[in-house]
Amino acid sequence: MNKKLPRMLRPNIRLYFIMFFAFSISTFFFGGFSHELGIVQFFILIILIIYSRIVTKRRTAKLIDYLESVSDGMDLTIRDIPLPVMLYNPDTDEIIWSNDKFISAAGLKTPFFERHISDVVPDYNGEWLLDRRHEYPEILTLGQDKYRVFGNMVRTDDEYFAATYWVNLSAYEETSEEYYNSRPVFMVLLLDNYDELIKGITEREKAVLISNIDDKINFWVSGKGGFICRSDRDRYIFIFEDRHLDSIKNDNFSILDDVHNEVSSNGINATLCIGVGKDGETPNECYRFASLGIEMALSRGGDQAVVRNRYGFEFFGGHSPQKEKRTKVRSRIIANAFGELLNDASKVYIMGHKSADFDSVGSAIGINCIARSKRKTAYIVIDMLDNLAQDMISNVALKPEYKDVFISEQDAILDIDSKSLLVVVDTNRLDQVESGSLLLSCTRVAVIDHHRRSADYIDDAVLNFHEPHASSTAELVTELLQNLVDSSDILRIEAEALLAGLVLDTKGFSINTGSGTFEAAAFLRRIGAEVTAVKRLLQSDLETTTARYALMREAIMYKDGITIAAGNEEYSRVEIAQAADELLNIQGVNTSFAVARTGDHVYVSGRSIGGLNVQVVLEKLGGGGSQSTAGLQVTGKTVDEVVEDLKKAIDSCKR
Repeated sequence: MNKKLPRMLRPNIRLYFIMFFAFSISTFFFGGFSHELGIVQFFILIILIIYSRIVTKRRTAKLIDYLESVSDGMDLTIRDIPLPVMLYNPDTDEIIWSNDKFISAAGLKTPFFERHISDVVPDYNGEWLLDRRHEYPEILTLGQDKYRVFGNMVRTDDEYFAATYWVNLSAYEETSEEYYNSRPVFMVLLLDNYDELIKGITEREKAVLISNIDDKINFWVSGKGGFICRSDRDRYIFIFEDRHLDSIKNDNFSILDDVHNEVSSNGINATLCIGVGKDGETPNECYRFASLGIEMALSRGGDQAVVRNRYGFEFFGGHSPQKEKRTKVRSRIIANAFGELLNDASKVYIMGHKSADFDSVGSAIGINCIARSKRKTAYIVIDMLDNLAQDMISNVALKPEYKDVFISEQDAILDIDSKSLLVVVDTNRLDQVESGSLLLSCTRVAVIDHHRRSADYIDDAVLNFHEPHASSTAELVTELLQNLVDSSDILRIEAEALLAGLVLDTKGFSINTGSGTFEAAAFLRRIGAEVTAVKRLLQSDLETTTARYALMREAIMYKDGITIAAGNEEYSRVEIAQAADELLNIQGVNTSFAVARTGDHVYVSGRSIGGLNVQVVLEKLGGGGSQSTAGLQVTGKTVDEVVEDLKKAIDSCKR
């Protein structure tokens, strides 16, 4: 209705004739003694209509004759073309002529008169011909069918016309749609905690438990027309057609929740990882994509589904609390491999994420200690103006062992060589590293991180010490120190830097801790780390503290256990993060979000102590982090808009 009114009011001959007819009727019935004038007006109107039709037919005939003269010597004229053909005025979009096939395709029984192309094809846009292109950029719907449109501009003696030719693609579109819908999709389902699940239970209990899981998986895949088989004790392969994948995704892979409800007699919930591979050129590539999806799901903590195609990853689930699965054996293997990399390197460059915090800087300092013990020249690449650990850097830089260790991105790029080793700490995301250019310049990269893996992770690292179950990267680096460096070679200030990173990411050992966390802290304390020195490093000034509580005053309880604090004033990133931390101290709050503006950006800090997985929530908006700590930076939106997006992301998360 909104589009019809402007079209009716658009100036054209039909509108003028309607108005003339209305005036004639008004004059005849309401003009007093002017009945004769009304009759005269009516006859004039009839004459004008006849004249207009004659002129229009002559102009159309002239155009058709011109087009046919151009096609002299060809087997077909424009009247004989077996395709729908339509000519229109590009200035007014008025249809001048069309053949019978176009009229039939449009579902009309009479030729067009004073009709515009937008009346027949609402989505049509004539800019393509004005840009001298000969093919419409999209598929158009005419009547009940889909068409590809070709055309060109035609010039007669005194004006331009647009000639369009419509090729029916309905049969092709149906065939193409069926082809894409019938492509094979490979799904790998893995019971990621199989060993923990059956540990300490009898064979009878094990058989019942596995049978229940089998039944749930088989019931879930039924009706999808696929083939499923159990390829190992803890692994299933399901092959089905692409047409069913959207319904599975819309259902958020409900099998994850169904399997999670199965509990063994030792109190362990079963957890499932799902990797889905699609869009591969061969079935083998689809299976490889599914295997990559499984690896990604496991690296992010398990109990989730990952869809992998040739363009990237999609994530579903991932709401269960993570359980510590690391072993001392794996740590020793990683440490030995890292030691070999250091021995082969000419120089070592270490960098963390942008706006480096205590965990990032502390971990970098720990890696520098390992490199020094191997007698390798090492540098820490960091932006000295944009970081959150300036006090730590200032204290460490005073030590003679750290003279000229902290360098800029530009200095590192100029000095790097083919045998240099780049160690990335506290991030695995390509877009979050301190220097993307330095990452691209290095051929040998090692990644040490505890955050759950993101879709744009660094995938060509020669060594990847990635443990999403760890409390912090400082904890992982401390494990490397224990295996590679004598305690006497570790400076006290290095131990304190690592302990500060560990304390920061665990919020004083209150969240996301495991046995490895306390072992790492005990080791650092034994080699001289002073808790009071760490406490001083983590102190904030009065202004920051006041601002933090001002932002907390804006907090509302959005849902049970979930609070959101959104401030309209400008706050620093530290204040936003600390406000999110402090909100967890409120009784009844298990998940908190702090939202505020810093400069041109809106920052969101998310924290959790067993409620929502804040990484899953903020990943939906382009952020990332870990299950208990995550962040997001948004440009081009207001705080209120970001809060609305955040609420929708929270609502879309299950469990």
